[in-house]
Amino acid sequence: MEIDDLGRDPVAALRGWYEEALTCGMKEPSGMTLATVGDDGKPDARIVLLKGIEDGGALRFYSNYSSAKGQQLAANPDAAVVLWWDPLRRQVRVRGQVSRVSEEDSDAYHAARPRGSQLGAWGSMQSRPIADRAALDAQFETQEQRFADAEVVPRPPHWGGYRLIAREIEFWQHQDERFHDRLLYIRDGAGWTVERLQP
Repeated sequence: MEIDDLGRDPVAALRGWYEEALTCGMKEPSGMTLATVGDDGKPDARIVLLKGIEDGGALRFYSNYSSAKGQQLAANPDAAVVLWWDPLRRQVRVRGQVSRVSEEDSDAYHAARPRGSQLGAWGSMQSRPIADRAALDAQFETQEQRFADAEVVPRPPHWGGYRLIAREIEFWQHQDERFHDRLLYIRDGAGWTVERLQP
């Protein structure tokens, strides 16, 4: 993999790789590991779903603002994500700062979700302990009853979107003998610099 293969715009390159991943037969090519650090200084990670790649180099995802990840991002907005596409033997690592998307964007995405997912956003206090599964199911049923006559389930105020604005994007391509190709793009003002890293 050479720099000319990806070009000088890592956002366009990431979109290209992602479009290939969408057609490679993976069950969930949008799954990405989101790593955060809370105010206790300890790292944490989980899978979230990539829901958009913006022109400026931001990766969009959605979650509960009151969740563990939401609290960690509020304390320290620096984060990293990793996308891994096994059939393509490719990985993309992105580091940057996270901020919330606009309420209008969150409203629009929430409105497009299946009704069950909309109710789930109301019915789960994400990351909080609960006695058992029956209690969790009861919370969901309470929301089903609450909105039974509502044609539209509104977005909960504690739920919405985030944007990770990339300052670094690294492309990793498998090669034999573990001599993998790694190209790192680093934001430089309005543009990007690129360098090859040793595997």
